Amino acid sequence: MARSYTLHSTATTPTGLDFSAELNHEQLAAVTSPGGPALVIAGAGSGKTRTLTFRVAWLLEQGIPAGSILLLTFTNKAAREMTGRVHDLLPGRADGLWSGTFHSIGNRILRRHAEAVGFRQGFSIMDREDAEELIATVVTRSGIVSTDKRFPKPGVLADIFSLAVNTGAPVSKILSRKYRYFIPLAEDIERMQIAYEARKKEANAMDFDDLLSKTLELLTLSPEIAEQLQFQHVLVDEYQDTNRLQSELVDRLAARHGNLMVVGDDAQSIYSWRGADCANILQFPATHPGTRVFKIETNYRSVPGVLDLANAAILPNTNQFPKNLAAIRAPHAVKPALVALPTNNLQAAFVAQRVLELVEEGMPLAEIAVLYRAHYHSMEIQMEFTRRGIPFAITSGLRFFEQAHVKDVAAFLKFAANPRDEMAFKRMIRLLPGIGNKSADALWERASEALQGENGFSRLAGFKVPPKAVKPWEQFVLTLTELAPSDAPPPRPDAMIQSALLGVYEDYMKEKFSNFEARREDLETLQTFARQFDTVEDFLSQLALLGGLDAPEQAASDQDRDKITLSSLHQAKGLEWKVVFLVWLTDGMFPSSRSIEDPAGLEEERRLFYVGITRCMDELYLTYPELRLGAGYGEAYQSPSRFLHELPDHLVEQWDVTGS
Repeated sequence: MARSYTLHSTATTPTGLDFSAELNHEQLAAVTSPGGPALVIAGAGSGKTRTLTFRVAWLLEQGIPAGSILLLTFTNKAAREMTGRVHDLLPGRADGLWSGTFHSIGNRILRRHAEAVGFRQGFSIMDREDAEELIATVVTRSGIVSTDKRFPKPGVLADIFSLAVNTGAPVSKILSRKYRYFIPLAEDIERMQIAYEARKKEANAMDFDDLLSKTLELLTLSPEIAEQLQFQHVLVDEYQDTNRLQSELVDRLAARHGNLMVVGDDAQSIYSWRGADCANILQFPATHPGTRVFKIETNYRSVPGVLDLANAAILPNTNQFPKNLAAIRAPHAVKPALVALPTNNLQAAFVAQRVLELVEEGMPLAEIAVLYRAHYHSMEIQMEFTRRGIPFAITSGLRFFEQAHVKDVAAFLKFAANPRDEMAFKRMIRLLPGIGNKSADALWERASEALQGENGFSRLAGFKVPPKAVKPWEQFVLTLTELAPSDAPPPRPDAMIQSALLGVYEDYMKEKFSNFEARREDLETLQTFARQFDTVEDFLSQLALLGGLDAPEQAASDQDRDKITLSSLHQAKGLEWKVVFLVWLTDGMFPSSRSIEDPAGLEEERRLFYVGITRCMDELYLTYPELRLGAGYGEAYQSPSRFLHELPDHLVEQWDVTGS
């Protein structure tokens, strides 16, 4: 006889979840709000993730089926964290919840309805490398690249196409905003975009942008399918970072029921350069009539002194939801420090010395961060940390001297100083169009023989090269003769860098890299560094030592070492440290020179400053140099950042730093 066994439904199991005991009054108001559009302005460190997960749990407790709830985030990590928390709060109750990144949800929808947007079932998803390869094929087949025209590389074209798709702007407008040097090629680039879209359909392959744009197209063109994909409740994390495409997609998915809750902080909207539109959150109440606005201003991260400074820093912005972060924590022993240093080198020395003192006081290196507006601002600090044996991890990119564009330019100087340097020669000529590894090997065999005679680099002028490389090769040879003239002393290393840039490398960067301006700033900083050396040999020796020093030890024990973090402010968003150094706070550096005359750009820079301050839990240092050594053709005085002038004097303690 079979044993009788009853399987109980977990949906009817009482949870005993007490929302009022788990949440503060601000969070509770948002979590338990009625339906309709809702905007939750969650200040830095205020428990945004907690609010979202408890909102989902509350909806489930009200009897909303998990499959009728959509929770959208920006990263897989955030999606896993929030889904996991909901499952922990209500075990078994969240099964079927739609939760994930915008792209993962788009993929899930398109897997069911690919035919409705011109694709077939089983479509492939191209990663970035696949997309660039397909774009390269399209460009090659078009015959558009000739010997007299330098065309954007596939990686740059991919960025242009992506920005156009995500912002809803035509390619011509994207070029006028970010790639003005390609405006004469606008018609050709637009043709390549059309051809790329056609080839994707032929290959039954989508790129990551298609996962959003095709989903929106599906919801727009097919009312029947759109009706099937209506969620009772839609929740969106980090709404201040959405672009036009994402906001339209969210509105479509919530259209029928109108229960849309978006959570974010307009004061942390810092990604306009990649298509995010701060207007989405600022105008949400206007574009969604009847919106309830909730503010969560209780901060659990920072001490009162840091929050007072953050509140003052963001106050001058006119386009914002006013808020005032309030601390739960007790005051810290010291105020945020405002530290003016005589030079950029002494700024680095101060940061390094203060870090070592903090370590002596018992502060782990992992609890300290140095934050900056742009990666090149960290060069002197990297050098100083390396000299003093302070281990560091960089989240904003490679170590300064290990970056590809720094190594590329260094190759020109290496070869000028040592014409037997085969690796430097090959690295240089592979930058030229039409020259790959095979051509580089053949050209080196000829060059190594030719350069044994007299007349220096001019002997390379008559070499036969691929058709695309004819004119660039001529310029390449001219540049080498400038770097090592046969009838004059060699130039100083900073002048050699300038010649390499203007002669060859600047055009290459425009064509190859979408972040051309940032890389150009890196190389200007390299020029500044080079001005302290009289000979190219001394400069290259120091470059090699700084690039290689500590590398073997780091590689062997990276997992075990306590390291300080060096990060750009964009990369630091969402993170926190007990001690934060905000460096290079001068006009032109932070805010950046490009934003100073642009009101919208300046407000975003101020939001970035606010993000930097609110990364700090306990101890904050705001530093700037009064003199930039080696800038331009000598020294350049620096004006303190206008953001510092906006801070009330009583909120900071000014440090007077003297040498010993």
